[in-house]
Amino acid sequence: MKENKKETDEGEPSKLEGQECPICHKKTLTLLEEEKEIPYFGKCFIFSMTCSDCRYHKADIESAERKEPAKYTLDIDSEADMKIRVVRSSEGTINLVRIAKIEGGPASNGFITNVEGIINRIRHQTEALRDSEEDPAIKKKAKTLLKKLTKIAWGQEKAKLVISDPSGNSVIISDKAVKSRV
Repeated sequence: MKENKKETDEGEPSKLEGQECPICHKKTLTLLEEEKEIPYFGKCFIFSMTCSDCRYHKADIESAERKEPAKYTLDIDSEADMKIRVVRSSEGTINLVRIAKIEGGPASNGFITNVEGIINRIRHQTEALRDSEEDPAIKKKAKTLLKKLTKIAWGQEKAKLVISDPSGNSVIISDKAVKSRV
């Protein structure tokens, strides 16, 4: 079978279709690579692979420059903070302190989002737990956490967001964010 490769100009995504999926082993995997300039962070490469058959998906983001391990801390204290841009590589660990933690590692995806996107990811996981759990105590804890996440998103409650990344490819892009070494 002939590979379908799309050659593009710089800055346009490069696409390679018809690759073998590591999960279902069908030639239905599409690989994408895109070069993107992220303000206050620099040039990045965004990689993804998606299988149109089994829906397997893996994504990551890497800085074009070598970065030192870093940790970013952000005090969330207003609704305006929901718009703060967050870049997370697959190695980055996100910690919404005393609420939830999203671990990095080989099975993780990198992504670009904002603080609201992080809260929504945690919200979706908590809703799934609440809806699938049979233990009433765990359901109640999930409901309480959902209320807390809503209050944070509306700027009615404060929270602390921490991203630690040994590769240095994660960042919270804001003057409010404090950078330190991991």
